[in-house]
Amino acid sequence: MGNSEIINERVGAIAPSATLAIASRAKVMKAEGKEVFSFAAGEPDFDTPEHIKAAAVRALEAGETKYAPAPGLPALRGAIAQKLKKDNGLDYEPDQIVVSNGGKHSLFNIFMALCREGEEVIIPAPFWLSYPNMINIAGGVPVSVSCSEDNGFKMTPGELEAAITDKTKAVLINSPSNPVGVVYEEEELRALAEMAVGKGLYIVSDEMYEKIRYDGATHTSVGSLSPEIFEKTITANGFSKTYAMTGWRLGYFAAPLEIANAVSAFQSHSTSGANTFAQFGALAALEGGDDCVKEMVAAFAKRRSVLYDGLVGIEGITCVKPMGAFYMLPNISSFGLGSVAFAQRLLEEESVGVVPGAPFGADANVRLSYACSMDNIRGGLERIARFVSRL
Repeated sequence: MGNSEIINERVGAIAPSATLAIASRAKVMKAEGKEVFSFAAGEPDFDTPEHIKAAAVRALEAGETKYAPAPGLPALRGAIAQKLKKDNGLDYEPDQIVVSNGGKHSLFNIFMALCREGEEVIIPAPFWLSYPNMINIAGGVPVSVSCSEDNGFKMTPGELEAAITDKTKAVLINSPSNPVGVVYEEEELRALAEMAVGKGLYIVSDEMYEKIRYDGATHTSVGSLSPEIFEKTITANGFSKTYAMTGWRLGYFAAPLEIANAVSAFQSHSTSGANTFAQFGALAALEGGDDCVKEMVAAFAKRRSVLYDGLVGIEGITCVKPMGAFYMLPNISSFGLGSVAFAQRLLEEESVGVVPGAPFGADANVRLSYACSMDNIRGGLERIARFVSRL
């Protein structure tokens, strides 16, 4: 019996993460003694701040090692509700919030609850490569809208309207975005949200990178724009990127009560609640202020400047300057290679790890994360320039 007859079709159709594949190959090369400059990993290279780690240690020592309620500790859900009101202008009750095992898990749960068989979810491209897979597994249909590099890869209301059909259930908005670093301005978000709500759509707003912004860029939560938009918005966020807590696996979302309750029931049968003592660390993160976040963002800003200037200084490369997150998506199409071939050759010939843009809906581009050291950035830039000079 072949694999196609054994494996669930939706699971069998999933390709391994291109990001993890490149990062894994880079680690193997490092283990072999090679000097590797990797821009693959989408996680801060900083340690989790001490006050957050200390809170989790205290929780462990106090015996907080039992199951937490499926939707999260009441104290943490209450703190998230306060955070959303103070920082984002969103008036959610704690019972509208579900804490999950990472932001990725939160989004997966959202699509499992939201998508009925064959319903469509519109995603602006370039997009985070996990979105389409999540939607497919949930029985939905991802509909990609290719956004122009000339417009900073931002989706316009006209592009959104053209993609809407009688099967469209939702539109996903990610600002600041992975993989481009796009930050939508308030009026741009309002135009998209009013279009979506006017058509009866839900809005899934992925705000994971909300606090990582540059050059005075401001963050607007979609749900804050009007009561009508709020009622149709699901706000997803987490702790991984903001507080350098990627391995803690804690994300959350806030939604209309019907959706939150459905996900809570679903999660109770899939993973139970998120890690209990980690949730005490997350509580300390929310209560401890953002000074530690500002320090990390200041470091990211310096790295961003060096990487951006270095990339656009290489003949044949163009790049949208990111206003948030910690990624760049340079266009490498002038060199006559697709993104997969470009990334593979760059890794094997120059020991530089970048992620192909194809899985992000952008085969003319590759993704670089600058959540890495300045030495890595400078060394990698030299090798990228050397590599493309031979093409």
